[in-house]
Amino acid sequence: QAQLVESGGGLVQAGGSLRLSCVASGSGFSTTGITWYRRDPGNRREPVAFISYTGRTNYADSVKGRFTISRDNAKNTVFLQMDSLNPRHPAFYFCGGLGSWGRGTQVTVSS
Repeated sequence: QAQLVESGGGLVQAGGSLRLSCVASGSGFSTTGITWYRRDPGNRREPVAFISYTGRTNYADSVKGRFTISRDNAKNTVFLQMDSLNPRHPAFYFCGGLGSWGRGTQVTVSS
């Protein structure tokens, strides 16, 4: 079974940026879509961004224009570039795909 490992979270000031990475092990990465999710302090989980194996992308309305998802199939990695972060956006971000979930990475935004 594939494994997904996220990194890149941390503390950032309001208005700042972070770039998250989701590295997949195992086969099948280049032919499957990957989704970034976030779980907020209220424990609500929502899909944030999706990228298909062809590179087609979809975003939640709340992040359109500020977040960008991309992938590097040669490195089995999906990225989530997050810009213009604000204190309303702290959450636990994790990726899903290939029948697996990563453990996630925490994003905290200071005002």
